[in-house]
Amino acid sequence: MIHWITKTFEELTTQELYALLRLRSEVFVVEQNCVFQDMDNADQLAVHIMGFDDELNNELVAYTRVFGPGIKFDMCSIGRVVTSPRARRTGIGKKLMEHSIAVVEERFGKVPIKIGAQQYLEKFYASLGFKQSSEMYLEDNIPHIEMIREA
Repeated sequence: MIHWITKTFEELTTQELYALLRLRSEVFVVEQNCVFQDMDNADQLAVHIMGFDDELNNELVAYTRVFGPGIKFDMCSIGRVVTSPRARRTGIGKKLMEHSIAVVEERFGKVPIKIGAQQYLEKFYASLGFKQSSEMYLEDNIPHIEMIREA
């Protein structure tokens, strides 16, 4: 059973902050073998969405950060979408994105949402209503595309 927690940066506990930075590092740095500065001074402006798995000792298994318009893009955005390797192939990624979209709509209304997606996940994001809106570009040597989900 996953329980979801949504907090601003100031509301995060030190345990939650450590868990989300650890998960992002585990996947984006170690698993994807990508050396980059994950802590980009944007976390302080984000709403953090965390999914903890009760069956895995309350481990953080899913995470995104959400931004209002004008912070990362000219519209609301969802980023740092990550799921733990221990929770994959369970549908957690789709639940994470559905929950993140719901948080955007709750906080900002039914507005367009923009993401910078790893290109290989295009079909996954398309299944959630996102459409490609840019050519492929490299970010940290990983092919990405921008995608928008209309309101």
